[in-house]
Amino acid sequence: MTYSTPGFWRRIICLVYEFLLLLAILFIASFIFHLIFSDTQTVYFKPLFQFYLLVIMGYYFIWFWTHGGQTLAMQTWKMRIVTAEGNGLTKKQAITRYLLALICNFFFGLGIIWALFDRDHQFLHDRLAGTRIIKVKN
Repeated sequence: MTYSTPGFWRRIICLVYEFLLLLAILFIASFIFHLIFSDTQTVYFKPLFQFYLLVIMGYYFIWFWTHGGQTLAMQTWKMRIVTAEGNGLTKKQAITRYLLALICNFFFGLGIIWALFDRDHQFLHDRLAGTRIIKVKN
């Protein structure tokens, strides 16, 4: 089955929108964390806080990817994440994609730049996870 891949710049604009939504979610999550752990000078605070934020982001993405295949930004920009065969993602596939996206994009956005050279114009984490972003038909 063939799918239409959204253009590179459309996906980048969607990522910017996703970042703004995620910023709001992380702001609220940070506020809650700081209410619970008010002593920010302890040795364990910073790594615990960073891990907490990674978990919150992971929960956001994994939940949306496994419940309809679209985050809020993807719904706005008419995109969906599916497996290479066109099916919905399982939790294992969504977790794999999230972790690969973290690793691939940690290195100067290499996972995103990869799409400029990929034969199907997919992000590196999509290529490795066996997923793809497709256009949603109106």
